[in-house]
Amino acid sequence: MGIGILSTGSYLPKHEVGNEEIAERVGVTAEWIEAKTQIRSRRYAAPHEATSDLAAVAVAAERALDQAGLSACEIDYLIVSTSTGDFPQPPTSYLVQHALGARNAACFDVNVVCSGFVYALTLAHSLIALRPGARALVIGADVYSRILDVTDRRTAILFADGAGAAVVGDVPEPYGIIAGDLSSRGDAHHLIRVEAGGSRNPASARTVAEGGHHFRMDGRGVRDFVAEHVPPALTALADRAGVDIGSVDHFVPHQANGVMLTDVVERAGLTRARTHRTLIRYGNTGSASVPVALDEANRDGALAPGDLVLLAGFGGGMSIGASLLTWGNPT
Repeated sequence: MGIGILSTGSYLPKHEVGNEEIAERVGVTAEWIEAKTQIRSRRYAAPHEATSDLAAVAVAAERALDQAGLSACEIDYLIVSTSTGDFPQPPTSYLVQHALGARNAACFDVNVVCSGFVYALTLAHSLIALRPGARALVIGADVYSRILDVTDRRTAILFADGAGAAVVGDVPEPYGIIAGDLSSRGDAHHLIRVEAGGSRNPASARTVAEGGHHFRMDGRGVRDFVAEHVPPALTALADRAGVDIGSVDHFVPHQANGVMLTDVVERAGLTRARTHRTLIRYGNTGSASVPVALDEANRDGALAPGDLVLLAGFGGGMSIGASLLTWGNPT
């Protein structure tokens, strides 16, 4: 047996925010936003919705479980990737476990920002390899609208809210995950950050007044990091797996920025692959962006058994996560 993805699910909040609304706040035009990012709209969570709601109650996990024909109590591991958890403590995965009734699952969170889902998928693969027959529910969920400075054009035009999920377990060969690779560059940690609310700079009236709880990003630095490091990481993974990267059928990347994705595809030699893009309608949903795009491709029937699928996340840390798999028929 191999280890692969049995099913997928996703959820996008109902509230749609178009470029016109964002443009008015940040002092640009809607056309400028689309030209810079290829994003036309994005979704924001309702006031009562937190990250765990998008992940569990609001269907992302439930849709994945339904597609797999499993109940929540049949899940052995529950991993939630998020950098916008409901609370500093407890872990958001425990709230999701409670909401789903996944009482037999060992739970933990992963915070690798936008690479987190691929990191969590790799961890799930390792856990199942140690315990054949186990099943893992892997969720990527973020609510970035709560930590955005709505006047900052570097971030407000990009980020949004959403959740995506996958059930991982044993699959018949030759299907399943072929290889994965994770890398971290702490020397670039300053490129993406939230400066207050932790032990170094605890939340206070001063930090709130100064906007220390807002998400900040050095857009040019991130772009340069991705251009330099992501394409070589993807080609190195393919080489290690003994796969010609030109034979990849589907590329499911983190939905960072449409212009950036085009550059990554060309630099990595993925022009033959179908690149799945959801950012046009949903924006950059952080940890959710890879599983949301994967779920959409799966439910649209775009993925055929035997297709080579390359997942890639990259973001704060800075970090890169990539996973190459042979797609099988989800249950």
